Amino acid sequence: MKAYLAGAIEHAPDNGSGWRKQMTKFLADALGHNVYDPTVEEFEILPPESAGNFRDLKTTDLPAFRRIVRKLIDHDLEILTSEIDYVICLWDHYVKEGAGTQGEVTLAYLYEIPVYLVSELPVHQISGWILGCSSQVFTSFDELKKLLRGKYSDGG
Repeated sequence: MKAYLAGAIEHAPDNGSGWRKQMTKFLADALGHNVYDPTVEEFEILPPESAGNFRDLKTTDLPAFRRIVRKLIDHDLEILTSEIDYVICLWDHYVKEGAGTQGEVTLAYLYEIPVYLVSELPVHQISGWILGCSSQVFTSFDELKKLLRGKYSDGG
């Protein structure tokens, strides 16, 4: 099994890596699942000279920035539609400033890939579109982990 970890990157304080590291460890240790973590994969896709500072190009060289971002988008969406069994999405106030997560969740819905949405936000503050694309909504990662253990432990 392979999970895609969707959520804010560009506007998140830690580029969205903290919760993804914790979830990756849980999925590997508790369930033996693999993970696609775009915060890690980004550095494997981009050339070394672009990896650390490509977002600066947004204001200095927009065509170059778009070329790089399109490479990331193409790669992420290819993985999502060809290798992923389910999506775990953290929906927080940082994700509202971007658009990638919305696109990933929508594409997962289109491809009938389950989307497990985790959000501490009140449900009325979550986009109806996102709720419609989600398979289940959780208020904490602990709730999600309980479901995943029940569904996937021991071949479940």
